[in-house]
Amino acid sequence: MSVPVSSDAELIAAHTNGDPHAFSELFRRHRDRLWAVALRTMRDHEDAADALQDAMISAFRNASSFRAESQVTTWLHRIVVNACLDRIRRRQARPTVPLPETGPTEPAVPRDAIDEQDTKMAVKEALAELPEDQRSAIVLVDVEGYSVAETAAILGVAEGTIKSRCARGRAKLAKLLGHLRNPSADANVPDDAMAMRRREGR
Repeated sequence: MSVPVSSDAELIAAHTNGDPHAFSELFRRHRDRLWAVALRTMRDHEDAADALQDAMISAFRNASSFRAESQVTTWLHRIVVNACLDRIRRRQARPTVPLPETGPTEPAVPRDAIDEQDTKMAVKEALAELPEDQRSAIVLVDVEGYSVAETAAILGVAEGTIKSRCARGRAKLAKLLGHLRNPSADANVPDDAMAMRRREGR
């Protein structure tokens, strides 16, 4: 006879009622996606791990505040995103010089691998150029595949706000990453500027 699988809400209720294993099971169930959101938002493994730890401690301690007005996953993701944004703001208040990611003693890698790494780095750097609100929306909708409605619930804003943030973020990313699609001198030139050039015969 199989043991019935508890729902997320049941695990939260069990945790608040003193079950020592319920929260661990809840975290295990959603760890991978929570980690992906933290990593995409923070862009650094160590920072993402710290943010995720902060978030899970907060969720563990404040589980009684969950009101079942949204999905448990929505509640967890909101806590993770908020923890990430808090760390980003603190880091911006105390900027540090990043250490180089590669060194002269590292082994050579194939050109394709280098190109792939360069592309990933370009995308990470472009995401870093976005304002926090646009980056969060882009990460949740375009990278992690959440719907606009789910993202609005996670971030606690209206769906129209998410659509607007995504539109502005995508426009900026398209400009920043244009060279990946077309490595020409005009890759990063805005469309309106390109049109002006054509009209002027440049």
